[in-house]
Amino acid sequence: MTTAPDAPVPASEPRTAVVDEPLDVAAHLDAVADPHAGAIANFIGVVRDHDPEAAGTVVELRYSSHPDAPRILREIADRFATDGVLIAVSHRIGTLTVGDLALVCAVSTAHRAQAFEICRELVERVKAELPIWKQQETDDGSSHWVGLT
Repeated sequence: MTTAPDAPVPASEPRTAVVDEPLDVAAHLDAVADPHAGAIANFIGVVRDHDPEAAGTVVELRYSSHPDAPRILREIADRFATDGVLIAVSHRIGTLTVGDLALVCAVSTAHRAQAFEICRELVERVKAELPIWKQQETDDGSSHWVGLT
């Protein structure tokens, strides 16, 4: 994902991407498939039609990112990629509508508890540390940035 399409990526290295095209859940699951893994946990972040901070119904999101976002995503994933742990995580940028996938994460490990734990913590770290910003558009024509103070 962060490498050239034809370049081989060692199985132990996380696959990470910040892209402006639809995310493919099956590709993430394939990227972490391993005969030693007894569990694959995944998270799929979907654009929803509401937000407690929005006055109207959310109809569209616009994600923008810092130029270093791909590198930072890789660094976040690297923290969790230890022996026996395979990771694939991608965040979409650009304009998304309700139902589009914004974040996909897949983690495989030997045991389910570890897969769930790593997947959850990885998603939390991505949400907290990845320099991607979200602007929401609502059906009443208003717009606001989420998470900016």
